Amino acid sequence: MIILAFVAIYFIWGSTYLFNKILVQDYPPFLLAGIRFTLAAIIIFAIAKWNKIPFDTTKVRARNAAIAGILMLTIGNGAAVWALQYVDSGISAMLVSSQPLFLLLMMYFLDGKKVPAKSILGIALGILGIYFLVSDQALATSANFYKGVLMVLIAVLMWAYGSYFVAKSELPRNHFVNSGVQMIFAGLSLFVISLLLGEDWHSLDHITWKAGLSWGYLVIFGSVIAFTAFNFLLKKVSAEKVSTNTYVNPVVALFLGWLFLSEPITLRALFASALLLLGVFFINTKMEMKWLNKKRVP
Repeated sequence: MIILAFVAIYFIWGSTYLFNKILVQDYPPFLLAGIRFTLAAIIIFAIAKWNKIPFDTTKVRARNAAIAGILMLTIGNGAAVWALQYVDSGISAMLVSSQPLFLLLMMYFLDGKKVPAKSILGIALGILGIYFLVSDQALATSANFYKGVLMVLIAVLMWAYGSYFVAKSELPRNHFVNSGVQMIFAGLSLFVISLLLGEDWHSLDHITWKAGLSWGYLVIFGSVIAFTAFNFLLKKVSAEKVSTNTYVNPVVALFLGWLFLSEPITLRALFASALLLLGVFFINTKMEMKWLNKKRVP
């Protein structure tokens, strides 16, 4: 089960950038994300009911799970999906891989955690990698490219803060219940955002087979299987091992975007990606992950 869970967070999450990119070309991003997480939550709760898993959580744990879902899924994932209208899927995945950099800086500013020299080098390499990546004019395939980049970075910041919040909060013990609560609140809040922004819900009147398959894949594999596998792994292995998906996801996304969407990959982009991932490697040390494990409430 642990091996299968790693396969899920490595390759399924890496491929979600491709399928989200396909969908946002024709459908409103916040609406499609809202449907995705709401359906996924319903399926997860149905699985829990079928397996007679009790909803034995407290109000505090449910509230914390809701907050985590809004931070990481509503704002984090929602903003990243919105940005795919203007940013290539592979580039978006590379920017998302900088999340440990944001998390480390957050730990420094909020908790006063001392940053070792190795991690300072990682931060410098990560920032340099981001600069080379977003300044590559060959990748700016949209007039709103930099607006999309800004939204991806906001998404990364919110996911990092969500991880910080989760590490210090009391959450539902069962990974199905935890995932379901996070997703149902994320889905409902995404619907509200979609309504406030005036997204065209009538666009769903005509769904192509490609869009339908992409949506189904994101709900079943991207949300139910991969996100539950992520929560399962956090309980079974160290956070350091779980975080290795940071290196695999962007490589998978970059390759799939090039293969199926003909997204450009330049030498400068490859160099920037190497710098960014090297920086993440230096940051993702055992010392930083021990902090997360120590702060996590069982």
